[in-house]
Amino acid sequence: MNKHQGGSKTHLGHRARKRFGQNFLNDDYIIEQIVDAINPLPGENLIEIGPGLAALTEPTVDRSGHLKVIEIDRDLVERLQHHPFLSSKLEVIQADALSIDFSQFAEESPARVFGNLPYNISTPLIFHLLKFADDVKDMHFMLQKEVVDRLAAEPGSKSYGRISVGVQQACKVTPVVAVPPSAFTPPPKVESSVVRLEPYAESPHPVKDKAQLHSLCLTAFNQRRKTIRNNLKQLVPAEQLEALGIDPGARPETLSVDDYCRISDWLTEQAEKNDSQ
Repeated sequence: MNKHQGGSKTHLGHRARKRFGQNFLNDDYIIEQIVDAINPLPGENLIEIGPGLAALTEPTVDRSGHLKVIEIDRDLVERLQHHPFLSSKLEVIQADALSIDFSQFAEESPARVFGNLPYNISTPLIFHLLKFADDVKDMHFMLQKEVVDRLAAEPGSKSYGRISVGVQQACKVTPVVAVPPSAFTPPPKVESSVVRLEPYAESPHPVKDKAQLHSLCLTAFNQRRKTIRNNLKQLVPAEQLEALGIDPGARPETLSVDDYCRISDWLTEQAEKNDSQ
């Protein structure tokens, strides 16, 4: 057990709250593996989302000396602000991470963001952070294994979908640590995994408008069993798909990230033409 953390019985007296999707890490071996994967160093601009009972916070701050933490739960904010070992080393921000402008934290150096994300906000939060990719050096998130599989999926696999395209366009994706349910209190019903996302300085899959790409993927993957011709018929004529080198009869999960970027750029060009007329 982490000496400051207490085991599953004490947990600083805090009960996990369902509405915040709280499951608390309490396996020292797994915690150490995760912190090793993050590799926090003194002087780095580290930001933890949802520190909870400080299972990752303590060993991270031991290595880095200082840390910003974003926590929505008022009880936990108060505990962190009055924590006997941590309070002097933390800047505690009570907020919903989904509403934060992360560029404000990157004035001195790019942010390194990490956290054990509640499952109910993981996808929207990753897409929110992608808006600030220029201000972020890397992200390490504990997620449902199924979500990490989707982030890292190759075209043609069942897991490949809109989140695969959106994230792979912007980041290098590396699964780094597998986490069993037994590492948490209460144990979730699913396997978890830690993923490293490293935003590209220059993406190997350039795209003119990321919002357009995300919107396209939402439409393209809305009905996976239909062909790309069917799913995009309101947006792109079949002959235009062919002109872009894409088989209109293909299923959405068989198209590569580059394919979606080409379609997205064509849509952006059409919108620009219409605006200029």
